[in-house]
Amino acid sequence: MLTLQHVLIALLGESIGNLDFKITEGCIDSRHVPPFSLFFALKGENTDGHLFVDEAFAKGANLAIIEHPIQSEFPVVDIREGVAALPSQPPFSLLTENTLQALQKIAAYWRRQFELKVIGITGSVGKTSTKELTASILSQRFITLKNPGNLNNEIGLPLTLLQLTNHHQVAVLEMGFYIPGDIAKLCEIALPQIGIVTNVGTVHAERAGSIEAIAEGKSELVQALPPAPEGVAILNFDDERVLAMAHQTHASVFTYGLNPQAELWADEIESMGLEGIRCRMHFHGEDFYITAPLIGRHSVYTLLRSAAAALCLGFSMPAIFDALKNSQLQLRITTVQSASGALILDDTYNASPDSTVAALNLLADLDGRKVAVLGDMLELGQYEEDGHQRIGIRAAEVADELVFVGQRTKTSLSSALESGFPAQKTHWFAQPSEATEYLRKILKNGDVVLIKGSNAMHMDQIVSALEVFAP
Repeated sequence: MLTLQHVLIALLGESIGNLDFKITEGCIDSRHVPPFSLFFALKGENTDGHLFVDEAFAKGANLAIIEHPIQSEFPVVDIREGVAALPSQPPFSLLTENTLQALQKIAAYWRRQFELKVIGITGSVGKTSTKELTASILSQRFITLKNPGNLNNEIGLPLTLLQLTNHHQVAVLEMGFYIPGDIAKLCEIALPQIGIVTNVGTVHAERAGSIEAIAEGKSELVQALPPAPEGVAILNFDDERVLAMAHQTHASVFTYGLNPQAELWADEIESMGLEGIRCRMHFHGEDFYITAPLIGRHSVYTLLRSAAAALCLGFSMPAIFDALKNSQLQLRITTVQSASGALILDDTYNASPDSTVAALNLLADLDGRKVAVLGDMLELGQYEEDGHQRIGIRAAEVADELVFVGQRTKTSLSSALESGFPAQKTHWFAQPSEATEYLRKILKNGDVVLIKGSNAMHMDQIVSALEVFAP
Protein backbone atom coordinates (compact mmCIF):
# COMPACT_ATOMS: atom_id res chain seq x y z
CA MET A 1 0.00 0.00 0.00
CA LEU A 2 1.09 3.55 -0.70
CA THR A 3 2.80 5.25 2.26
CA LEU A 4 4.32 8.62 3.09
CA GLN A 5 7.74 7.18 2.27
CA HIS A 6 6.61 6.50 -1.30
CA VAL A 7 5.22 10.02 -1.63
CA LEU A 8 8.49 11.57 -0.51
CA ILE A 9 10.56 9.38 -2.82
CA ALA A 10 8.30 10.31 -5.73
CA LEU A 11 8.54 14.04 -5.02
CA LEU A 12 12.06 14.39 -3.63
CA GLY A 13 13.91 11.29 -4.76
CA GLU A 14 14.48 10.28 -1.14
CA SER A 15 12.56 9.56 2.05
CA ILE A 16 12.96 11.46 5.30
CA GLY A 17 12.90 9.74 8.67
CA ASN A 18 10.99 6.59 9.33
CA LEU A 19 7.39 7.62 8.82
CA ASP A 20 5.54 4.88 6.99
CA PHE A 21 1.90 5.66 7.72
CA LYS A 22 -0.39 4.29 5.04
CA ILE A 23 -2.31 6.17 2.38
CA THR A 24 -5.35 4.33 1.10
CA GLU A 25 -5.92 6.41 -2.05
CA GLY A 26 -5.86 9.92 -3.47
CA CYS A 27 -8.80 12.32 -3.50
CA ILE A 28 -9.60 15.87 -4.63
CA ASP A 29 -13.10 16.41 -3.22
CA SER A 30 -13.17 17.30 0.48
CA ARG A 31 -16.81 16.18 0.64
CA HIS A 32 -15.79 12.60 -0.13
CA VAL A 33 -12.59 11.80 1.75
CA PRO A 34 -11.81 8.14 2.48
CA PRO A 35 -10.00 7.48 5.78
CA PHE A 36 -6.18 7.69 5.60
CA SER A 37 -6.30 9.22 2.12
CA LEU A 38 -4.05 11.76 0.41
CA PHE A 39 -5.86 15.00 -0.40
CA PHE A 40 -4.67 17.01 -3.40
CA ALA A 41 -5.66 20.68 -3.16
CA LEU A 42 -6.38 21.57 -6.78
CA LYS A 43 -7.68 24.85 -8.15
CA GLY A 44 -10.92 24.35 -10.06
CA GLU A 45 -13.06 26.64 -12.19
CA ASN A 46 -15.35 27.51 -9.31
CA THR A 47 -13.33 26.90 -6.15
CA ASP A 48 -9.90 26.11 -4.73
CA GLY A 49 -9.12 22.90 -2.87
CA HIS A 50 -6.74 24.85 -0.60
CA LEU A 51 -9.83 26.22 1.15
CA PHE A 52 -10.85 22.74 2.24
CA VAL A 53 -7.65 21.12 3.49
CA ASP A 54 -8.67 21.17 7.16
CA GLU A 55 -12.09 19.80 6.21
CA ALA A 56 -10.34 16.91 4.45
CA PHE A 57 -8.24 16.27 7.55
CA ALA A 58 -11.34 16.35 9.75
CA LYS A 59 -12.86 13.63 7.58
CA GLY A 60 -9.83 11.36 7.90
CA ALA A 61 -7.20 12.35 5.35
CA ASN A 62 -3.65 11.63 6.47
CA LEU A 63 -1.82 14.00 4.16
CA ALA A 64 -2.46 16.94 1.83
CA ILE A 65 -0.49 18.28 -1.12
CA ILE A 66 -0.73 22.05 -1.59
CA GLU A 67 0.98 24.60 -3.85
CA HIS A 68 0.69 27.81 -1.86
CA PRO A 69 0.70 28.65 1.86
CA ILE A 70 -2.59 28.18 3.71
CA GLN A 71 -4.12 28.94 7.08
CA SER A 72 -4.41 25.55 8.79
CA GLU A 73 -4.75 24.04 12.24
CA PHE A 74 -2.27 21.41 11.13
CA PRO A 75 1.43 21.63 10.24
CA VAL A 76 2.52 22.70 6.76
CA VAL A 77 5.94 21.49 5.57
CA ASP A 78 7.58 23.32 2.65
CA ILE A 79 9.35 20.71 0.50
CA ARG A 80 9.97 22.91 -2.54
CA GLU A 81 13.70 22.95 -1.81
CA GLY A 82 13.95 19.70 0.13
CA VAL A 83 13.10 18.94 3.74
CA ALA A 84 15.09 17.95 6.79
CA ALA A 85 12.31 16.91 9.16
CA LEU A 86 8.62 16.12 9.26
CA PRO A 87 5.98 16.08 11.99
CA SER A 88 5.94 12.84 13.95
CA GLN A 89 2.27 12.15 13.28
CA PRO A 90 -0.28 12.90 10.58
CA PRO A 91 -2.15 14.83 9.43
CA PHE A 92 -0.08 17.57 7.82
CA SER A 93 0.39 19.25 4.45
CA LEU A 94 3.31 19.22 2.02
CA LEU A 95 3.86 22.49 0.16
CA THR A 96 5.02 21.81 -3.41
CA GLU A 97 5.52 23.87 -6.57
CA ASN A 98 2.45 22.47 -8.32
CA THR A 99 -0.26 20.19 -6.89
CA LEU A 100 -1.27 18.62 -10.20
CA GLN A 101 2.30 17.86 -11.16
CA ALA A 102 2.83 16.34 -7.71
CA LEU A 103 -0.19 14.09 -8.22
CA GLN A 104 1.15 12.96 -11.57
CA LYS A 105 4.66 12.36 -10.22
CA ILE A 106 3.38 10.27 -7.34
CA ALA A 107 1.09 8.25 -9.65
CA ALA A 108 3.90 7.64 -12.17
CA TYR A 109 6.25 6.50 -9.42
CA TRP A 110 3.61 4.26 -7.86
CA ARG A 111 2.68 2.63 -11.18
CA ARG A 112 6.35 1.68 -11.67
CA GLN A 113 6.38 -0.30 -8.43
CA PHE A 114 4.21 -3.02 -9.97
CA GLU A 115 4.56 -5.67 -12.64
CA LEU A 116 1.15 -5.74 -14.23
CA LYS A 117 -0.50 -5.44 -17.62
CA VAL A 118 -1.87 -2.00 -18.38
CA ILE A 119 -4.42 -1.54 -21.17
CA GLY A 120 -4.93 2.01 -22.42
CA ILE A 121 -8.12 2.87 -24.31
CA THR A 122 -8.71 6.00 -26.37
CA GLY A 123 -10.94 7.09 -29.23
CA SER A 124 -13.71 9.55 -30.02
CA VAL A 125 -16.63 7.28 -29.11
CA GLY A 126 -16.90 4.06 -27.13
CA LYS A 127 -14.04 4.46 -24.65
CA THR A 128 -16.07 4.01 -21.49
CA SER A 129 -18.17 1.09 -22.73
CA THR A 130 -15.00 -0.62 -24.00
CA LYS A 131 -13.28 -0.05 -20.66
CA GLU A 132 -16.24 -1.44 -18.74
CA LEU A 133 -16.68 -4.55 -20.89
CA THR A 134 -12.93 -5.25 -21.10
CA ALA A 135 -12.55 -4.96 -17.34
CA SER A 136 -15.63 -7.13 -16.81
CA ILE A 137 -14.22 -9.92 -18.98
CA LEU A 138 -10.69 -9.74 -17.59
CA SER A 139 -11.88 -9.65 -13.97
CA GLN A 140 -13.15 -13.22 -14.40
CA ARG A 141 -9.51 -14.31 -14.39
CA PHE A 142 -7.42 -11.37 -13.12
CA ILE A 143 -7.68 -8.91 -10.25
CA THR A 144 -8.43 -5.85 -12.34
CA LEU A 145 -8.30 -2.10 -11.70
CA LYS A 146 -10.21 0.36 -13.89
CA ASN A 147 -10.99 4.08 -13.91
CA PRO A 148 -14.15 4.79 -11.91
CA GLY A 149 -16.79 6.37 -14.15
CA ASN A 150 -15.14 8.61 -16.71
CA LEU A 151 -12.11 9.69 -14.63
CA ASN A 152 -9.92 9.53 -17.71
CA ASN A 153 -7.97 12.78 -17.75
CA GLU A 154 -4.76 14.20 -16.27
CA ILE A 155 -6.39 14.13 -12.83
CA GLY A 156 -8.63 11.08 -12.92
CA LEU A 157 -6.11 8.63 -14.37
CA PRO A 158 -3.39 9.38 -11.78
CA LEU A 159 -5.94 9.13 -8.97
CA THR A 160 -6.94 5.71 -10.33
CA LEU A 161 -3.33 4.51 -10.33
CA LEU A 162 -2.92 5.48 -6.67
CA GLN A 163 -5.39 2.67 -5.91
CA LEU A 164 -2.94 0.05 -7.17
CA THR A 165 -1.87 -2.67 -4.75
CA ASN A 166 0.33 -5.72 -5.21
CA HIS A 167 -2.84 -7.77 -5.65
CA HIS A 168 -3.71 -6.15 -8.98
CA GLN A 169 -2.72 -8.03 -12.12
CA VAL A 170 -4.32 -5.84 -14.82
CA ALA A 171 -5.30 -2.18 -15.10
CA VAL A 172 -7.80 -1.06 -17.76
CA LEU A 173 -7.48 2.68 -18.20
CA GLU A 174 -9.62 4.96 -20.32
CA MET A 175 -7.59 7.88 -21.69
CA GLY A 176 -9.36 11.10 -22.60
CA PHE A 177 -8.19 13.63 -25.17
CA TYR A 178 -8.76 17.34 -25.65
CA ILE A 179 -5.59 18.65 -27.26
CA PRO A 180 -2.42 17.05 -28.71
CA GLY A 181 -0.08 15.90 -25.98
CA ASP A 182 -2.82 14.77 -23.57
CA ILE A 183 -2.58 11.06 -24.38
CA ALA A 184 1.22 11.12 -24.45
CA LYS A 185 1.23 12.55 -20.92
CA LEU A 186 -1.17 9.88 -19.66
CA CYS A 187 0.94 7.15 -21.26
CA GLU A 188 4.06 8.57 -19.63
CA ILE A 189 2.32 8.12 -16.27
CA ALA A 190 0.61 4.76 -16.88
CA LEU A 191 3.06 2.90 -19.18
CA PRO A 192 0.46 0.87 -21.12
CA GLN A 193 1.62 -2.25 -22.94
CA ILE A 194 -1.67 -2.75 -24.79
CA GLY A 195 -3.44 0.12 -26.53
CA ILE A 196 -6.98 0.09 -27.93
CA VAL A 197 -8.11 2.82 -30.33
CA THR A 198 -11.88 2.84 -30.92
CA ASN A 199 -12.33 5.40 -33.71
CA VAL A 200 -11.60 8.96 -34.77
CA GLY A 201 -14.49 11.41 -34.88
CA THR A 202 -15.17 15.11 -34.42
CA VAL A 203 -15.61 15.10 -30.63
CA HIS A 204 -13.53 17.94 -29.11
CA ALA A 205 -12.69 19.36 -32.53
CA GLU A 206 -13.40 22.81 -31.06
CA ARG A 207 -10.27 22.41 -28.94
CA ALA A 208 -8.15 20.11 -31.09
CA GLY A 209 -8.81 22.08 -34.28
CA SER A 210 -9.41 19.42 -36.92
CA ILE A 211 -10.10 15.73 -37.33
CA GLU A 212 -6.49 15.32 -38.47
CA ALA A 213 -5.31 16.80 -35.17
CA ILE A 214 -7.67 14.48 -33.31
CA ALA A 215 -6.25 11.46 -35.16
CA GLU A 216 -2.72 12.56 -34.33
CA GLY A 217 -3.67 12.97 -30.68
CA LYS A 218 -5.20 9.49 -30.50
CA SER A 219 -2.12 8.01 -32.18
CA GLU A 220 -0.03 9.08 -29.18
CA LEU A 221 -1.25 5.92 -27.46
CA VAL A 222 0.14 3.52 -30.05
CA GLN A 223 3.33 5.55 -30.34
CA ALA A 224 3.92 5.13 -26.60
CA LEU A 225 3.54 1.35 -26.58
CA PRO A 226 6.65 -0.81 -26.11
CA PRO A 227 7.93 -2.76 -29.13
CA ALA A 228 6.52 -6.17 -30.02
CA PRO A 229 6.04 -8.69 -28.60
CA GLU A 230 5.33 -6.88 -25.30
CA GLY A 231 3.43 -4.05 -26.94
CA VAL A 232 0.15 -4.64 -28.80
CA ALA A 233 -1.90 -2.00 -30.64
CA ILE A 234 -5.55 -3.06 -31.07
CA LEU A 235 -6.85 -1.04 -34.03
CA ASN A 236 -10.20 -0.57 -35.74
CA PHE A 237 -9.76 -1.94 -39.27
CA ASP A 238 -12.93 -0.16 -40.44
CA ASP A 239 -11.72 3.33 -39.50
CA GLU A 240 -9.07 4.42 -42.01
CA ARG A 241 -7.54 6.97 -39.63
CA VAL A 242 -7.20 4.35 -36.90
CA LEU A 243 -5.86 1.69 -39.26
CA ALA A 244 -3.20 4.15 -40.45
CA MET A 245 -1.82 4.16 -36.90
CA ALA A 246 -0.36 0.71 -37.61
CA HIS A 247 2.53 2.59 -39.23
CA GLN A 248 3.11 4.74 -36.15
CA THR A 249 3.94 2.05 -33.61
CA HIS A 250 6.66 -0.47 -32.89
CA ALA A 251 4.11 -2.68 -31.15
CA SER A 252 2.51 -5.64 -32.88
CA VAL A 253 -0.84 -4.80 -34.47
CA PHE A 254 -4.12 -6.64 -33.81
CA THR A 255 -7.00 -5.47 -36.01
CA TYR A 256 -10.75 -5.86 -35.44
CA GLY A 257 -13.82 -4.86 -37.40
CA LEU A 258 -16.50 -6.05 -39.79
CA ASN A 259 -14.09 -6.57 -42.67
CA PRO A 260 -12.91 -10.17 -43.24
CA GLN A 261 -9.37 -8.84 -43.61
CA ALA A 262 -9.30 -7.96 -39.90
CA GLU A 263 -7.72 -10.45 -37.53
CA LEU A 264 -10.91 -10.59 -35.46
CA TRP A 265 -14.12 -9.78 -37.32
CA ALA A 266 -17.84 -10.20 -37.00
CA ASP A 267 -20.88 -10.64 -39.20
CA GLU A 268 -24.51 -11.83 -38.86
CA ILE A 269 -25.04 -9.01 -36.35
CA GLU A 270 -28.51 -8.94 -34.85
CA SER A 271 -29.94 -6.47 -32.38
CA MET A 272 -32.30 -7.90 -29.78
CA GLY A 273 -33.33 -4.43 -28.65
CA LEU A 274 -32.81 -3.96 -24.93
CA GLU A 275 -31.92 -7.65 -24.55
CA GLY A 276 -28.52 -7.27 -26.23
CA ILE A 277 -26.90 -8.29 -29.50
CA ARG A 278 -25.95 -11.51 -31.28
CA CYS A 279 -23.22 -11.97 -33.85
CA ARG A 280 -20.84 -14.45 -35.41
CA MET A 281 -17.15 -13.86 -34.69
CA HIS A 282 -14.27 -15.10 -36.82
CA PHE A 283 -10.80 -15.62 -35.42
CA HIS A 284 -7.93 -17.55 -36.98
CA GLY A 285 -10.20 -19.57 -39.26
CA GLU A 286 -12.75 -20.50 -36.60
CA ASP A 287 -16.33 -19.24 -36.25
CA PHE A 288 -17.98 -18.48 -32.92
CA TYR A 289 -21.56 -17.42 -32.21
CA ILE A 290 -21.90 -15.04 -29.30
CA THR A 291 -24.58 -13.15 -27.39
CA ALA A 292 -23.62 -10.07 -25.36
CA PRO A 293 -25.51 -7.71 -23.03
CA LEU A 294 -24.79 -4.69 -25.23
CA ILE A 295 -27.44 -2.40 -26.68
CA GLY A 296 -27.53 -1.63 -30.40
CA ARG A 297 -25.80 -3.16 -33.43
CA HIS A 298 -22.99 -0.60 -33.18
CA SER A 299 -22.01 -2.24 -29.88
CA VAL A 300 -20.47 -5.11 -31.83
CA TYR A 301 -17.36 -2.93 -32.01
CA THR A 302 -17.24 -2.73 -28.22
CA LEU A 303 -17.50 -6.49 -28.11
CA LEU A 304 -14.74 -6.94 -30.71
CA ARG A 305 -12.36 -4.58 -28.92
CA SER A 306 -12.87 -6.22 -25.54
CA ALA A 307 -12.55 -9.71 -26.99
CA ALA A 308 -9.32 -8.67 -28.73
CA ALA A 309 -7.86 -7.47 -25.42
CA ALA A 310 -8.84 -10.70 -23.71
CA LEU A 311 -7.31 -12.77 -26.54
CA CYS A 312 -4.06 -10.81 -26.14
CA LEU A 313 -4.01 -11.77 -22.46
CA GLY A 314 -4.45 -15.48 -23.09
CA PHE A 315 -8.21 -15.95 -23.06
CA SER A 316 -9.74 -18.44 -25.48
CA MET A 317 -12.98 -17.63 -27.27
CA PRO A 318 -14.97 -20.06 -25.07
CA ALA A 319 -13.48 -18.39 -21.99
CA ILE A 320 -14.62 -15.00 -23.31
CA PHE A 321 -18.14 -16.38 -23.81
CA ASP A 322 -18.20 -17.66 -20.25
CA ALA A 323 -16.98 -14.30 -18.94
CA LEU A 324 -19.78 -12.51 -20.81
CA LYS A 325 -22.35 -14.84 -19.28
CA ASN A 326 -21.08 -13.94 -15.83
CA SER A 327 -20.73 -10.23 -16.59
CA GLN A 328 -22.42 -7.70 -14.32
CA LEU A 329 -21.88 -4.97 -16.88
CA GLN A 330 -23.81 -1.75 -16.30
CA LEU A 331 -24.74 -0.28 -19.68
CA ARG A 332 -24.38 3.41 -20.51
CA ILE A 333 -27.92 3.58 -21.89
CA THR A 334 -30.42 2.97 -19.11
CA THR A 335 -34.19 2.73 -19.25
CA VAL A 336 -36.72 4.67 -17.24
CA GLN A 337 -40.48 4.20 -17.12
CA SER A 338 -42.45 7.45 -17.20
CA ALA A 339 -45.80 8.05 -15.53
CA SER A 340 -47.52 7.67 -18.88
CA GLY A 341 -46.01 4.23 -19.40
CA ALA A 342 -43.56 5.42 -22.07
CA LEU A 343 -40.16 3.76 -22.08
CA ILE A 344 -37.36 6.32 -21.86
CA LEU A 345 -33.87 5.55 -23.16
CA ASP A 346 -31.56 7.66 -21.03
CA ASP A 347 -28.39 8.33 -23.05
CA THR A 348 -27.71 11.78 -21.62
CA TYR A 349 -24.11 11.12 -20.57
CA ASN A 350 -22.75 12.94 -23.64
CA ALA A 351 -23.25 13.27 -27.37
CA SER A 352 -21.32 13.36 -30.62
CA PRO A 353 -22.57 12.81 -34.18
CA ASP A 354 -21.40 9.17 -34.17
CA SER A 355 -22.81 8.27 -30.75
CA THR A 356 -26.11 10.02 -31.52
CA VAL A 357 -26.50 8.15 -34.80
CA ALA A 358 -25.80 4.91 -32.90
CA ALA A 359 -28.48 5.80 -30.34
CA LEU A 360 -30.95 6.60 -33.12
CA ASN A 361 -30.16 3.25 -34.73
CA LEU A 362 -31.08 1.59 -31.44
CA LEU A 363 -34.33 3.54 -31.35
CA ALA A 364 -35.07 2.23 -34.85
CA ASP A 365 -34.74 -1.36 -33.56
CA LEU A 366 -37.46 -0.96 -30.92
CA ASP A 367 -41.23 -1.29 -31.22
CA GLY A 368 -43.63 1.56 -30.45
CA ARG A 369 -44.09 5.19 -31.39
CA LYS A 370 -40.56 6.60 -31.51
CA VAL A 371 -39.82 10.02 -30.02
CA ALA A 372 -36.29 11.44 -30.33
CA VAL A 373 -35.40 14.23 -27.88
CA LEU A 374 -32.04 15.64 -28.96
CA GLY A 375 -29.98 18.43 -27.43
CA ASP A 376 -27.03 20.41 -28.74
CA MET A 377 -23.77 18.59 -29.40
CA LEU A 378 -20.92 20.73 -28.13
CA GLU A 379 -17.20 21.10 -28.87
CA LEU A 380 -17.51 20.08 -32.52
CA GLY A 381 -15.66 23.15 -33.80
CA GLN A 382 -15.65 23.40 -37.58
CA TYR A 383 -17.75 20.22 -37.81
CA GLU A 384 -20.65 21.63 -35.77
CA GLU A 385 -23.02 22.42 -38.65
CA ASP A 386 -22.28 19.22 -40.54
CA GLY A 387 -22.71 17.11 -37.39
CA HIS A 388 -26.08 18.61 -36.54
CA GLN A 389 -27.25 18.28 -40.13
CA ARG A 390 -26.33 14.61 -40.09
CA ILE A 391 -28.30 14.05 -36.90
CA GLY A 392 -31.38 15.79 -38.29
CA ILE A 393 -31.35 13.58 -41.38
CA ARG A 394 -31.00 10.33 -39.44
CA ALA A 395 -33.56 11.36 -36.82
CA ALA A 396 -36.06 12.06 -39.60
CA GLU A 397 -35.55 8.52 -40.91
CA VAL A 398 -36.08 6.91 -37.50
CA ALA A 399 -38.48 8.89 -35.34
CA ASP A 400 -42.22 9.49 -35.43
CA GLU A 401 -41.84 12.73 -33.47
CA LEU A 402 -38.81 15.00 -33.00
CA VAL A 403 -38.04 17.28 -30.07
CA PHE A 404 -34.93 19.47 -30.27
CA VAL A 405 -33.34 21.44 -27.41
CA GLY A 406 -30.75 24.21 -27.82
CA GLN A 407 -29.68 26.75 -30.42
CA ARG A 408 -27.46 24.37 -32.39
CA THR A 409 -30.26 21.87 -32.96
CA LYS A 410 -32.05 24.42 -35.12
CA THR A 411 -29.70 23.11 -37.81
CA SER A 412 -30.89 19.55 -37.09
CA LEU A 413 -34.51 20.67 -37.25
CA SER A 414 -33.97 22.33 -40.65
CA SER A 415 -32.27 19.20 -42.00
CA ALA A 416 -35.13 17.01 -40.77
CA LEU A 417 -37.69 19.24 -42.49
CA GLU A 418 -35.63 19.30 -45.69
CA SER A 419 -35.66 15.48 -45.56
CA GLY A 420 -39.45 15.57 -45.73
CA PHE A 421 -40.26 15.09 -42.04
CA PRO A 422 -43.70 16.56 -41.16
CA ALA A 423 -43.41 20.05 -39.65
CA GLN A 424 -46.26 19.35 -37.19
CA LYS A 425 -44.22 16.51 -35.72
CA THR A 426 -41.15 18.67 -34.99
CA HIS A 427 -40.73 20.83 -31.91
CA TRP A 428 -37.90 23.10 -30.74
CA PHE A 429 -37.23 24.41 -27.22
CA ALA A 430 -34.50 26.60 -25.81
CA GLN A 431 -34.33 24.82 -22.43
CA PRO A 432 -34.75 21.24 -21.15
CA SER A 433 -37.48 22.40 -18.77
CA GLU A 434 -39.62 23.54 -21.71
CA ALA A 435 -39.14 20.21 -23.46
CA THR A 436 -40.09 18.41 -20.25
CA GLU A 437 -43.43 20.19 -20.03
CA TYR A 438 -44.22 19.30 -23.62
CA LEU A 439 -43.26 15.65 -23.18
CA ARG A 440 -45.48 15.33 -20.10
CA LYS A 441 -48.42 16.30 -22.30
CA ILE A 442 -47.80 14.01 -25.27
CA LEU A 443 -46.16 10.82 -23.99
CA LYS A 444 -48.35 7.75 -23.71
CA ASN A 445 -48.10 4.06 -22.99
CA GLY A 446 -46.17 2.22 -25.71
CA ASP A 447 -43.98 5.17 -26.70
CA VAL A 448 -40.20 4.76 -26.82
CA VAL A 449 -38.32 7.98 -26.11
CA LEU A 450 -34.61 8.56 -26.74
CA ILE A 451 -33.13 11.47 -24.76
CA LYS A 452 -29.60 12.50 -25.72
CA GLY A 453 -27.36 15.57 -25.80
CA SER A 454 -24.05 16.91 -24.59
CA ASN A 455 -23.60 16.81 -20.84
CA ALA A 456 -23.60 20.61 -20.53
CA MET A 457 -27.10 20.69 -22.03
CA HIS A 458 -28.46 18.99 -18.87
CA MET A 459 -30.74 16.66 -20.80
CA ASP A 460 -30.63 14.40 -17.76
CA GLN A 461 -33.00 16.90 -16.10
CA ILE A 462 -35.67 15.80 -18.55
CA VAL A 463 -35.18 12.16 -17.57
CA SER A 464 -35.24 12.97 -13.84
CA ALA A 465 -38.37 15.09 -14.15
CA LEU A 466 -40.28 12.42 -16.05
CA GLU A 467 -39.02 9.65 -13.78
CA VAL A 468 -40.10 11.47 -10.63
CA PHE A 469 -43.72 11.12 -11.64
CA ALA A 470 -43.45 7.42 -12.47
CA PRO A 471 -45.72 5.23 -10.31
